[in-house]
Amino acid sequence: MFPHPVTRPGVVLPCHVDPAGRTGPTPGQARGPRWRRVAPAWCVPSGIDGGALEQRVVEALAGLPADAAVTGWASLGWRRESRWFGGIAEDGRTRLDVPIALTTRGARPRTGVELTEDWLFEADVEVIDGLPVTRVERAVAFEVCRATSVAVAVRVIDMACADDLTDLAGLRRYAGGLVSRPGICTFRDALDLADENAWSPQEVGMRMAWLRRRPRAVLQTNCPLFDPAAPNGRHLTTPDLIDLRAGVVGEYEGVVHLADGVRRKDLDRDALYRDLDLEVVTMMSEDRRDVSAFFARLDAAYRRAEKRSDHPRRWTTEQPGWWVDTSTVARRRALDEHQRRIWLRRLAG
Repeated sequence: MFPHPVTRPGVVLPCHVDPAGRTGPTPGQARGPRWRRVAPAWCVPSGIDGGALEQRVVEALAGLPADAAVTGWASLGWRRESRWFGGIAEDGRTRLDVPIALTTRGARPRTGVELTEDWLFEADVEVIDGLPVTRVERAVAFEVCRATSVAVAVRVIDMACADDLTDLAGLRRYAGGLVSRPGICTFRDALDLADENAWSPQEVGMRMAWLRRRPRAVLQTNCPLFDPAAPNGRHLTTPDLIDLRAGVVGEYEGVVHLADGVRRKDLDRDALYRDLDLEVVTMMSEDRRDVSAFFARLDAAYRRAEKRSDHPRRWTTEQPGWWVDTSTVARRRALDEHQRRIWLRRLAG
């Protein structure tokens, strides 16, 4: 019998091969077309989609010690609030191995599962819908400490905060307990650059590229701009990024922005920026592979903005009384369901 009483709807638990055929398929049946092996002596019916995230996570625990726990991206992705941890690599196609934290040695490696024997503190494991997973801060720390760059680490932190799974204060407290563990310097550097108000991984990539080119820029993520001349402080727009001192805004445009309706809105937005004396720089999806063209556009935007530096501002970041600030995890968590539908609808998709 599968050792974890998983209650998540739609998930099929692996069953152990049973020579008598009472609690699972016989060895002969398990070798047949009606069953798919997920671990030595563990199977699921062959019609079950092993690519679905939740099914992948459950199957990864088959045949492992009872004290094993799902960690990393898979622990984050198992949570119902998660939107950004789907277990797919940055290329959009490759499935990531499911990381499992072990305290008992001797488990055999297998395809699709990453067995780890890193740190596991006493309070690091919790049970969600019957499945043992590491707490959010431990899962984030695991991914951040092995990140290939600080920019990748920042993306993990920002997206965990975007899902309101944790906040920067909680991650800093957790990082304080790791002391000299491998990757802790990357963790600390990433925390200094992280932001609780990023809305997508692409925005984070643009911010990190921008800071590589202009390290002294003070960037605001998704900062709403208002009309100071309007009696009620009319909301004008919310750029992906803005350097408030320079008057340069940044927008990320992926392939979805090529659609007619979306493109029309982008053109209207850019026209508004010109009316506001703001210079806009756009990062395209192709720029993620080679940022040189983005850097050239960024430098040009700063040069144009410098020529307008003596113009009076036609916008303000001062929020009117009717506006609800959702720029931090704490503020978003404080919203009731009705407020979330109104103020967080831009994150629903």
